[in-house]
Amino acid sequence: MARRPTIKDIARQAGVSESAVSFALNDRPGVSQDTRARIRRVAEELGWQPNSAARALSGERSGAVGLVLARPAHTLGVESFFLQLVSGIQEVLSTARTALLFQVVEDIDAECAVYRRWWAERRVDGVLVVDPRTSDPRPALLEQLALPAVTIGEAAPTDDSGSGSGSGPVAGSGAGAGVGVGRVPAGTLSSVRADDARAMAQVLDHLHELGHRRITHIAGLPGLAHTVRRMESLRTEAARRGLGPDQVRSVVTDYSDAEGAAATRRVLAEPLPPTALVYDNDVMAVAGSAVAAELGIPVPGRLSIVAWDDSALCRVTHPRLTALVRDTAGFGRLAAEELLAVLAGSPPGIRISEQPRLEPRESTAPPPAHTES
Repeated sequence: MARRPTIKDIARQAGVSESAVSFALNDRPGVSQDTRARIRRVAEELGWQPNSAARALSGERSGAVGLVLARPAHTLGVESFFLQLVSGIQEVLSTARTALLFQVVEDIDAECAVYRRWWAERRVDGVLVVDPRTSDPRPALLEQLALPAVTIGEAAPTDDSGSGSGSGPVAGSGAGAGVGVGRVPAGTLSSVRADDARAMAQVLDHLHELGHRRITHIAGLPGLAHTVRRMESLRTEAARRGLGPDQVRSVVTDYSDAEGAAATRRVLAEPLPPTALVYDNDVMAVAGSAVAAELGIPVPGRLSIVAWDDSALCRVTHPRLTALVRDTAGFGRLAAEELLAVLAGSPPGIRISEQPRLEPRESTAPPPAHTES
């Protein structure tokens, strides 16, 4: 293996002292502009890169940020959301020449242990935190460690009417259509938020206008804050339309195709089955559509299906699935931009992602006349 070039190699080839090389490469005074330029040119020719471990030990930034996923491993291989999210994160980090350290663990306790280890080893400058929980120990831990962090996936603040408009203390100058920026109180972690309440309202509006009165939400993991928000929003929006819990409800799963299919079988076998199903991701929606076909239930003739996340799966399935279209990669870009801003000295802030839009396709239609009264 070729030996990595060192500061001593640069000094020898540039004809300067090692201290001059150190000053030039770390943007410190003590060398002339011509000498600084010559040293940097030699360093580039030799392929020199700073040693991140040595920089961390000296108190400098490591040049990396961390992302830990505490989810069942079997659910990650079939869900496109995280792949799109990471692609957006990486797009921003690569431009900033910042590495992404990624790890999958079995539960939230293991995730907290990773944060403690990374902090002790100075492995990362900050972290991106996904899947906020209803009772979440991570924010307090990260504040205790003074490890900069941005949480991903919290709901956007709502106005007094509960519409989830994003107005209020966090609204500010937009970074793009439907994107808000705001600051938060000292000691609070930054976050990038999605307006799940308004998104659910779009879904209920669409199905209710078509005439559906029995709607079941096939939800994700029950301990996740966004799952709870979607379930609460479903109940609120149903109540506004005069629909009770015997007509509109949620059942929880682990986001996998297997549990999505099993939940679909259970609800369709009930004496008074739903006429519309809303799935928390594209994988479960496609699995549910396959179950309906197996049971001889035509979509959308007798059953309408909506997917929370749009993907190629929704567009190649027959019939094509009605879905919420959102810029997941853009969500990741916002999170990475916010973390880099905090690392550069900006105070913690809130960024609100672009509002998802419902794209009606062939999987939703009015229910048969005899099923709704």
